[in-house]
Amino acid sequence: MSDKGLNSKVSNGVSRRGFIAGTGSILGAMALAVNATPANARAAVGTAVANTPIESGAHVPALVIGTGYGGSVAALRLAQAGVDVHMLEMGMAWDTPGTDGKIFANTTKPDYRSYWLRTRTKAPLSNFLGFPIDKDVPKYTGILDAEEMGGIIVYQGRGVGGGSLVNGGMAVTPKRQNFASILPSVNADEMYDTYYPRANAGLGVGLIDPNWFETVDCYQFSRVGRKHAQRSGFPFVFVPDVYDWDYMKKEVAGTVPKSAVAGEILYGNNAGKKSLQQTYIAAARATGKVSISPLHRVTTVSPSAGGGYTVVIEQLNTTGATIATKSVVADKVFFAAGSVGTSKLLVKLKATGALPNLNNEIGKGWGDNGNVMCGRANHMWDATGKVQASIPCGGIDNWDAGGAFAEVAPLPTGIETYASFYLSITKNPHRAEFTWDAAAQKVGLNWQTSWKQPSIDMAKSIFDKINSKEGTIYRTDLFGLNKIWGDHLTYHPLGGAVLNKATDNYGRLHGHPGLYVIDGALIPGNTSVNPFVTITALAERNIEKIIATDL
Repeated sequence: MSDKGLNSKVSNGVSRRGFIAGTGSILGAMALAVNATPANARAAVGTAVANTPIESGAHVPALVIGTGYGGSVAALRLAQAGVDVHMLEMGMAWDTPGTDGKIFANTTKPDYRSYWLRTRTKAPLSNFLGFPIDKDVPKYTGILDAEEMGGIIVYQGRGVGGGSLVNGGMAVTPKRQNFASILPSVNADEMYDTYYPRANAGLGVGLIDPNWFETVDCYQFSRVGRKHAQRSGFPFVFVPDVYDWDYMKKEVAGTVPKSAVAGEILYGNNAGKKSLQQTYIAAARATGKVSISPLHRVTTVSPSAGGGYTVVIEQLNTTGATIATKSVVADKVFFAAGSVGTSKLLVKLKATGALPNLNNEIGKGWGDNGNVMCGRANHMWDATGKVQASIPCGGIDNWDAGGAFAEVAPLPTGIETYASFYLSITKNPHRAEFTWDAAAQKVGLNWQTSWKQPSIDMAKSIFDKINSKEGTIYRTDLFGLNKIWGDHLTYHPLGGAVLNKATDNYGRLHGHPGLYVIDGALIPGNTSVNPFVTITALAERNIEKIIATDL
């Protein structure tokens, strides 16, 4: 994208190119968004849509397992090509308000809606000012799954819209020079010329108003983060997001109900957030060819005697109990249950003989996108603000020199913390494998907590220098007692059914024609930035090829 005709600088020395942050043709691609999200779909946003559960014995042309980024892309494009699609989602529809009149719970007040089948919360920050913050909650099919496995907690969204329901919406396209290490078998030209712009358009990606950023109280935390980064010689970049920035301006003005400015994020946003429910899924529903069954979990996929695949499904209630078991036949099956969900299911199906022809790459190449978190204790003159928008809008880029890209993240506690908080994405080389435990009859992951040390070292390449320059220290009260690093988690699971290894170069599973992987399981462990734009763009590329050649 050319800078010609634009101001060469925005305020505080951040270049226009830095503002765009390597996202390619986002602004030009906005014109494509009307095609991706029709007017009638946009008008339906915020209204409840009935979901008719799939019936046992049904025969469907295309079955999509999961409603996250890859699955939503597949459903929309298949429907636009004239194919009837049924989507299965393990989580809830999230279209009905609770007793408080809101669909989602606030980050600071978790309740029964907040966690997937847990009786106690499992927040990414376990402590604050020395006190534990987790609390007991009723067991419920809530929106956030904190899945503990193999030395790591994997946070995943549960519901129609998948991870888009619970993430910060940071819609970052990787730098072009990093792409070959992310997806080496994919043509970079076609991704940056066609599929990244298409994904950004379909997702409704936008950029914060830099002038508004400079003046608004709710981004004081980010301005402090920028000042500290730049004084230590690190580039600060504004990053795009799928939050409705005009809506956030109205939140600040007090003319609409507050969501991001009220700290909503971890357990869903009641307004403002352009999740998949408002973009790809709304457009898919508008075709009239897509149905969705929430609270349906796939247990088995196997070849059907009459062609296609028999899929066995458990229907759940809101306590997680199975209330019905169904069997359907699908001509084509698209695995889109997320990196962990897809990988675990495929590993089980191979090991138990349901899909015996899957190759030995199934379950391999899983990574955490190098996620590690930390906080810094600032001086009293560097207050970060009582009110902090929960949507991050900037980051510190030290990828080339130190292997880390750090989000300047909020701590929306409602009180002044004098703290800067960060989620770093790092060039962690470690990859884990999912395997079947026959004795326990479940899938395990061999990730080791010690493998996070490279991520810590890469993050330290930024924060040790900032602390030295500013005369500040790390916070030790956020992840336990006297613990600096949040090295126990990931928000960005990737891999397990890697493209051009477990599948061909377009996601077709080897050995079983008509089966496809179309989600983050295809990406081998790291994207160098937040991954959902890359997952979406890759799905756009793959489904276009599949429709053209397989249907």
